[in-house]
Amino acid sequence: MNHAFVPALAGTGRTAESLAERLGLHPKTVARWANPGHIPQSRHRATVANLLGQPIEALWPDAVRRREPVWFRPWVDIEREAVALRAFQLAWVPGLLQTEAYARATFIGQPLTGDEITDLVTARLERQGILTRPRGPLYVVVLDEQVLRRAAAGDRALMAAQVAHLLACAELPNVQLHVVPVDTPTYPGLDGPFVIAELRDGNRVAHVDSQARAQIIEQPSEIATLERRWERIRGEALPRTRTLELLREVAAALT
Repeated sequence: MNHAFVPALAGTGRTAESLAERLGLHPKTVARWANPGHIPQSRHRATVANLLGQPIEALWPDAVRRREPVWFRPWVDIEREAVALRAFQLAWVPGLLQTEAYARATFIGQPLTGDEITDLVTARLERQGILTRPRGPLYVVVLDEQVLRRAAAGDRALMAAQVAHLLACAELPNVQLHVVPVDTPTYPGLDGPFVIAELRDGNRVAHVDSQARAQIIEQPSEIATLERRWERIRGEALPRTRTLELLREVAAALT
């Protein structure tokens, strides 16, 4: 996504340090843009392109050809910059851990064309690249056990493959996966899913979904509320070893 950035930087005689000074950013932030998967946040791209004398689409063609919904793009940018993500899901496997077949199944029944679904699935799979890039974010996920027990599209084979994929993802050094057992009494997670992102500057931002809309939360008091809920939810979840055992049990039951 940034193969043209380094030549453009060299062609202007600029360095990461001089460009960072013009943008008011830390030089390490700009230096990261030379690495695969790292691009400026959307609010900086036009300025960077202007300083380098290149159109945005020449520097970051994949970023311009974005497939995710417009309303979701700010969160995708936050994901890319995060050093840690803490996610709770009550009904679905998180998008960052979905197989292609499972991702497609999440759109069944929605008023979308085949091409639109393909774009959305492709965008979701592309987001997953943050987990395997060098120094990717720590990703801690807590799932309600019902997520594993409910076969997407009623397809047991599809769900078995998804659970196997979760086991594979759990082996990544930066991924921690935990499950809240189905027999857990009422707990704060029943109020709905959310994700808390920790950024490089120490700030925290959250993403919260509802039936009507999704929203990004930046208010410190609201972030603090979600963090307290996260700790209570995490406290109800199984430890890693027992979670992996449960995943294997579910995978065996589905095959």
